[in-house]
Amino acid sequence: MPSLVETQTIHIKKTDQFALWLSRHWLAVVNVFLGIFVILPFLAPVFMSIGWTILGKAIYWVYSFLCHQLPERSYFLFGSKISYTLPEIQSAWQNTDNIAFLRQFAGNSQMGWKVGWSDRMVSMYTSLWGFGILWGVFRKKNLQLPWWGAFLMLLPMAIDGTTHLISDFAGIGQGFRDSNIWLATLTNDIFATTFYTGDAWGSFNAWMRLISGVLFGLGIIWFGLPFLDEAFTNSGQVIIDKYQYRTWLRAEKTRLLNLTLIAGTGQGSNISDRKETK
Repeated sequence: MPSLVETQTIHIKKTDQFALWLSRHWLAVVNVFLGIFVILPFLAPVFMSIGWTILGKAIYWVYSFLCHQLPERSYFLFGSKISYTLPEIQSAWQNTDNIAFLRQFAGNSQMGWKVGWSDRMVSMYTSLWGFGILWGVFRKKNLQLPWWGAFLMLLPMAIDGTTHLISDFAGIGQGFRDSNIWLATLTNDIFATTFYTGDAWGSFNAWMRLISGVLFGLGIIWFGLPFLDEAFTNSGQVIIDKYQYRTWLRAEKTRLLNLTLIAGTGQGSNISDRKETK
């Protein structure tokens, strides 16, 4: 991007200075804010484990507007397992399949404390953050995913999320995605029962949420960031061109004014010479 050396005689407005700075550092800004957004849910179980329950519950509350926070579809920290089945959650909390009650379970000292959002959200946004940083390393290669490539990468999440939504209409733990009998039939039951049933770590559902979330993040970053980079670069260039034009215009006015003064001085000398000759 060109420098503003030529425009230093022109006062640059604060808003334009900020816009120019943002056009050069927008990716770092996005990654910093996205990093904070991704890390905060992991701080909730940290705060709960050390007794800072007010801060932990505050994070759970904020992220409850962004995620269902179902404990059987969440990761747990500082416990014996990274995730728990629905029956394990029900025995520790309430024997209910009501989402409004299930999502309130944050954990305990024996099971650990759940991350502030579900495993799908973890895979989605963590991959967005990670691939965003990685894209910054390779941005000069000008690699961009075509629209059909982005579509294919987003398709697994669309299928997995939609089928989970339809399945949950039958009740939590009761739908076809909870038993996955269709998958057991297709694979002739070659895997353990725990792979087909439920949402705990190692199950088909957990793997699908992880894989589809990572593909989602990769597709969004690889397809979308080149467009953002071009937009910010162009906006920065517009500001540079504006002040370069003002600098050129001021220099041109000065040049014309000097020519006028020189011409006027020369004309005055000619008149004086004529009077002396007479």
